[in-house]
Parts: sequence; structure tokens; C-alpha cells
Amino acid sequence: MKADALPILFRSLELSAMERECDSAITRAEAENWGYRRLLHYLAEAEVQDCRARKIERLLKYSGLPNTETFARFDEAKMPEKVRRMLPTLRTGDFVRRGDNLVAIGLPGRGKTGFCAALGRELIERHQMKVLFVPAFKLAARLLAAKRDLKLVQALTKLNGFDVVIVDELGGYVDLTQGEVDVLFSFFGERYEKQRSVFVTTNLAFGEWEKVFKNPMTATAVVDRLVHRCVLLEFPGKKSIREEEAKQRQAAT
Repeated sequence: MKADALPILFRSLELSAMERECDSAITRAEAENWGYRRLLHYLAEAEVQDCRARKIERLLKYSGLPNTETFARFDEAKMPEKVRRMLPTLRTGDFVRRGDNLVAIGLPGRGKTGFCAALGRELIERHQMKVLFVPAFKLAARLLAAKRDLKLVQALTKLNGFDVVIVDELGGYVDLTQGEVDVLFSFFGERYEKQRSVFVTTNLAFGEWEKVFKNPMTATAVVDRLVHRCVLLEFPGKKSIREEEAKQRQAAT
């Protein structure tokens, strides 16, 4: 077999990395006296790494995660103590595999959304998990539209395809209609029954969730499902992170 036939075969098998690396790998193998096992291992490893990178890129693209939120921009020393202590465990993703939830509570601007988004990004990059980031009001609107089209079951089933759904800003910013409350209740119930993780960021303590769900019984039922298997993180903070960053920028000019 001619050496130049190998890239054609790899292309036909859709092994793009092996096709791309083939010629240079063979040249190196001949120069360094590699055996065939080492050459095959090199090409196969290149293909695996390429597939992983493309999968991560695809998962990030469809996650809805904000591009700016990564742990690289966080000063871990400024994180609340419990959050900092829990971070290594959370990064393993084991709690997601168990179907546990995460609730981040704090006043606006304390870093809860950024933390959850950065954690969601790491779950994709480290473990290739499927993550969806969506504001609470948008999720409610989508599900209500699906219900009107008699497609709520299909919409909930599609959401169950995600290992994690990050429901951002479930709180006192947008007043939900009763119809939106009803579909959100269905969403939380479905995730609980299927043991699929939900991350929630909120500016309300659990005792105030009646403001969102209109009814104390409904609020209690949602909270009960969330906290049954849950990591609770509080982001107290005396000042908004955005406020502090703005002051630092002004001081630097």
C-alpha cells in the first residue's frame, strides 16, 4: 500500500485528526525508528483528543453559558469560605452524576451567577457533561409556549437530556404569571423524578419563594424537591462584585 493512500482511507472513515497528522507522524516515525504500535498509538491519541475538543466546543456552543464567566476571573480568596471549601468537590462532578442539585443564594451582584456559570463550564470542559444555562423567566416562557402547543411533555423530555440545567435568577426581578409558575413547577418535579441536576441562583431565601410561586404550598413543594438532594451555597458579601470592580477601574484611571 502506498503511504499517500492512508490519508484517503482516514478521510473516508471520517478520522480527520488521523488524516491531518498521518504524513508528519510517518516522517517522524521513520526518523526516530518508531514501531508500528507507537505510530498507531500516536495517531489514535490525536484522533481521541480532536474528538474531545470538538465535543467540548459543541457542548459549549449550545449551553447558553456566558463566555466571560470562568474560574480564571475569580479570586478564590474572596469567595465565601464554604464555597471555597466545596469547590474542589464540586469540580469532580460527582454530585451531578448522583442527580444532586445546587442552590446559590445571595443579594444581586454577589457572584452566584458567575460561580454557577463557571462551574457549568468546567463540567463541560472536564467531564463533557451537557449543561444548559437559562434565565428563569426565559425557561418559564419557553415551557408555557410548549404547553400552549401541546408539546410540554416533549419540551421537558428534551430538557432531561441535559445533565445540568442552570436556572438563573429565580427571584424577585420578573413577576411570573400563574401559567408560567405552573410549568416551572412541572419542570422541577420532572427533574426530581428523573434525578437530573438543577442549579438555581436566587436572591430570595427559601421562606420567600412564595413570592415567585404565588402559593405557599407550591413554593414548599418546589423547595422540598430541590433540597432533598442539594448543595446549598450562600453568597453574602457586603458589596456587589460589579460595584467593587467598577471602583477598581476608576481608581486605576
